[in-house]
Amino acid sequence: MNMTFSEENYLKSIYALQKEHPKGVSTNVLSKYLDTKPASATEMIKKLDEKGLVHYQPYQGVILKDSGAVSALKIIRKHRLWETFLANKLDFSWDEIHDVAEQLEHIKSDKLIRELDKFLGYPKHDPHGDPIPDEEGNVIKMEKKRVSQLNPGDIGTCIGVNDTSSSFLQFLDQQNIRLGSVIHILSVQEFDKSMTVRIDDRELLLSQIATEHIYVRV
Repeated sequence: MNMTFSEENYLKSIYALQKEHPKGVSTNVLSKYLDTKPASATEMIKKLDEKGLVHYQPYQGVILKDSGAVSALKIIRKHRLWETFLANKLDFSWDEIHDVAEQLEHIKSDKLIRELDKFLGYPKHDPHGDPIPDEEGNVIKMEKKRVSQLNPGDIGTCIGVNDTSSSFLQFLDQQNIRLGSVIHILSVQEFDKSMTVRIDDRELLLSQIATEHIYVRV
């Protein structure tokens, strides 16, 4: 099925939002996520419904049908493979790869993506730690926690982030926090939940906002 760039972006966004809204993603939530007007989101949802990719009920929200989920996973697979290529082969930084991959993910060639996957050695995770769906749409589930969920004395290994904004990724680069960084929790401030942590031989004070966005394997 041929889809426009916009339709593909909507499917990918609904897939991401369904994790927190399993009974249905509201038009307001979706429009805020995509930074567009609710009326525009409603119009696009109706188009996707007509194509049999989503199930939409006014006032209840939208969920992906099986065909829509398959399409969304294909787009996510392409995006994460391109991010891996840009970071590992072209030395793009964390904060640069997302926007470029957003453009490359819409390339239609299945052969190109299969060859890209092979060229990269069939990676399981992208540079942000997110699992890369395989060609059949299977996704490896990872046991992970937010740093904010840890207690003094806990140790976690950074395996991903849930904020890919340039400002946050630049912050992580400035603090030398990367995938594989071992984070020791030293103390938690009762007042604002900020954390003093040790990474390598450095002690850092991380705000609650930062610790909410860093995933670790304990």
